[in-house]
Amino acid sequence: MALRGARTISVLTVGAVTTVMAALTPVTAFAAGDPLQQYAQQKLRWERCDTGQPAALECAKVKVPLDYSAPGGRKIDLAISRIKAGSAKERHGVLLMNPGGPGVPGLTMPAEMEPLLPAEVRERFDLIGFDPRGVGQSAPIGCGLTDDEQTFQHPYTAGTFAKDVARARTVADKCWAKAGDVLPHITTRNTARDMDVVRAALGEKKISYFGYSYGTYLGSVYTQMFPQRSDRFVLDSALDPALAWRGMFRGWSPGAELAFTRWTEWAAARNATYGLGSTPAEVRKTYWELIARADRTPVPTEGGALSGGAIRSAYNAFVHVETVTPWIVGLKAAAEGGPTAPTASAVSAASEAPGSAPVRSADAGAFAADVPADNQSAAVWAVFCGDTRSWPRNPEQYRRDVIRDRAKYPLAGDLGANIQPCAFWKSAASESATVVSNDVNALIVQNQWDPQATLAMAQGMRRALHGARMITVAGGEGHGVVVAGPSCADADVTRYLTTGRLPAKDLTCGG
Repeated sequence: MALRGARTISVLTVGAVTTVMAALTPVTAFAAGDPLQQYAQQKLRWERCDTGQPAALECAKVKVPLDYSAPGGRKIDLAISRIKAGSAKERHGVLLMNPGGPGVPGLTMPAEMEPLLPAEVRERFDLIGFDPRGVGQSAPIGCGLTDDEQTFQHPYTAGTFAKDVARARTVADKCWAKAGDVLPHITTRNTARDMDVVRAALGEKKISYFGYSYGTYLGSVYTQMFPQRSDRFVLDSALDPALAWRGMFRGWSPGAELAFTRWTEWAAARNATYGLGSTPAEVRKTYWELIARADRTPVPTEGGALSGGAIRSAYNAFVHVETVTPWIVGLKAAAEGGPTAPTASAVSAASEAPGSAPVRSADAGAFAADVPADNQSAAVWAVFCGDTRSWPRNPEQYRRDVIRDRAKYPLAGDLGANIQPCAFWKSAASESATVVSNDVNALIVQNQWDPQATLAMAQGMRRALHGARMITVAGGEGHGVVVAGPSCADADVTRYLTTGRLPAKDLTCGG
């Protein structure tokens, strides 16, 4: 998601275009008479994206229908990019890429990922990036949200819940006032349809794909909608499609407790260095005393004073035991009158919101559009609220869930279960959330200690993709395997992308 602080449609009628698009045999373009045929026939004009980017990175615009149930109606432009395969002789096809979010632009992702991919992969694939609809240079949306309204996780107290409800309602009202004509069409299913239009416009029978974080969910939805057109799919740090999306928010809390317990054991074993306690129970007690004190008197840090709830909001950082421990020590000292503590951002990138991506897309020169300052937040809510009808509409349901989850998962249960703008979204999702259950081949790579796409979530993705294999990096910390650089999974990822061969079984490496 990559929001700040603690934050990390009526599309196709049944039997109409959905059936046409999803059931066709794999051909380059769409069948004769298909209303989407006009999009497959468009000529792409490639030019250098930006002088600040590598010369090999080219950009083009692809037209897609805003509303797939009316493909002859309003059109929007998608910004796409590519770096051509290094060898015409060895070229296999295209490798589409998505850096997560939702709401994270991906136009410069080919240039950012190219150094992370081995030469034999770069030889075989055109690397294709794109800004998803509603994001970056692809008809960006905005809601006019304040910084506070872009913070999506809030600690629960009985006294502040009414404020949380009002904030969530305000975000929903602002988004529908600013972008109500397009919000119903900014969904994962429509982005998957866009990917298939891109495939056809590029003249490809199939696409291969690399998706990170939310991009793993997007990739799985594509395999469900277009299994015949899905080639080699690598899913890095996977989300459980069955949790879309309220289940994902609440699913971060049990993972946070596991990481926190591991951290207390690690810190206790190093009490001589850090002085937080000689047993895990003592370390836990030290932490919760710090939280209670900070709720009474916020702790001074270089980025401003932090309440106990604000400190808890950085729960993602506990997967990085060596980094988070000095921060907790600094907070404890500052709370006791010592030097001002570092900011939460100094802990690690893991303290960002779930879903954040380490790759960021910059403006694309001649393709740059005026992007609202809150574009990513607006796109987050468009997707999360528009993908599924499962969000409760009654604020009291959120209150009950918060109290229940906080009791079970004290560290972050309330942060994940508290009320969100989806409770007040003007229009419920016009399509049900995609049920992912197929035999398409895919390779899932996952760190054991990922705070954002937890191991349990990745295992849920593995259950949904029956033809997939999963590689777990034992002891791996943080959000991202391939995107983070060299890992023990690299050889299997390379073999799969270059040959199409999956491991014979699920694997665990590293440790």
